[in-house]
Amino acid sequence: MQLFVVMHHILGQLSTTISSLNTSLYSQPCLNLSNATIGQHTRHIIEMFQCLIAGYDHGRINYENRTRNKMIESDPAFASQLLQQLHSDLNKANKPLLLEANFHDESEDSISLDTNFYREVAYNIEHAIHHMALIKVGLLEISDLTLPTGFGVAPSTLKYNKACAQ
Repeated sequence: MQLFVVMHHILGQLSTTISSLNTSLYSQPCLNLSNATIGQHTRHIIEMFQCLIAGYDHGRINYENRTRNKMIESDPAFASQLLQQLHSDLNKANKPLLLEANFHDESEDSISLDTNFYREVAYNIEHAIHHMALIKVGLLEISDLTLPTGFGVAPSTLKYNKACAQ
């Protein structure tokens, strides 16, 4: 399925990229990211996917209640292992889910929205690409690493750029 091909591709790009970073670069604050680190953005991507997996069996997802594991943001090898594990953990059938969220910072009341597993995979792909674009900005600031072609770029933008080049 196309959705999973794209997901595996972007998670593979991220895993390969962070595997090439030493711990110092991975956890170095980046001025262009408001002093966030590559590791913090990577942790955020991983934990959102993990939250989706954790909610799959009981049919409820709440991204706000995800864990925040500091080891993911400080150890690129550990983060890379988790990204590789996501490949198999996300290989699930589509099914209806409820998304629980609180979009108001001054309220404790959550709302529930109907969704499904594939829709949430699509959301997480777009979310990961967005954070990979930020990771790219940070890496350009702190390193001379060559990134994979299309790293942090939406597939629709890649298609558009190809069409313009012809």
